[in-house]
Amino acid sequence: MKTALGMGLIVLALLAAGSIAPAQQMSGGSAKKPTIASTLDFQLTIVEHEITGAAEAMPEDKYSFAPTNGEFKGVRTFAQEVKHIATANNRFFGAILGEEPMTGTVEDVGSNGPDSIQTKEQILQYLKESFDKGHKAIATITDANALGPVDHPPVPFLRGRMQLAMFACVHAFDHYGQMVEYLRDNGIVPPATQQRQRGPQGGAQSGPQGGPQGGMAQPGTAPPPGR
Repeated sequence: MKTALGMGLIVLALLAAGSIAPAQQMSGGSAKKPTIASTLDFQLTIVEHEITGAAEAMPEDKYSFAPTNGEFKGVRTFAQEVKHIATANNRFFGAILGEEPMTGTVEDVGSNGPDSIQTKEQILQYLKESFDKGHKAIATITDANALGPVDHPPVPFLRGRMQLAMFACVHAFDHYGQMVEYLRDNGIVPPATQQRQRGPQGGAQSGPQGGPQGGMAQPGTAPPPGR
């Protein structure tokens, strides 16, 4: 049910993004026609900005934190949440790029990634590289191949390129919601929420593309949502 709702929301978001993409992509007074790839990339940029900001905001000594007040036995630590997002990104977007899955389970969709990645710096690099792969993969999606199956689907029910890219965003935001709870449990307001609370009077914030309002470098767009 959660997955179905999430997919529905992301479809609506994609449609909305398509409608504002011309304003976002203004350059020299001429609008650039949105494409499937540009619309998907717009969504991934928002996901990347919020998750990376949250991962950077948590102090390294809290990366081993997992909630205990309630039914939380066996849940992932904050570090494992971040690594899991990166690992799933690599599998979803790697499939779009035609990469063959690695043998073993360390890079499976449901895993938490390599045990050798331990420090906050290493985990952040792992996360950011997974989003870099996402942008690279999405850039290969066209009208002609968007619905076509990939050669190595990460899970049986995800075979199309556009389907994989959309689900990657849904999956990452699902775990972002958990990261937000972990941050707040430690008295930290998520950066995306801080930006919304400050508003325009608080000054423009630099995002992943170096522009104002949470990384949306082009005029005519709103800042990403916060939690």
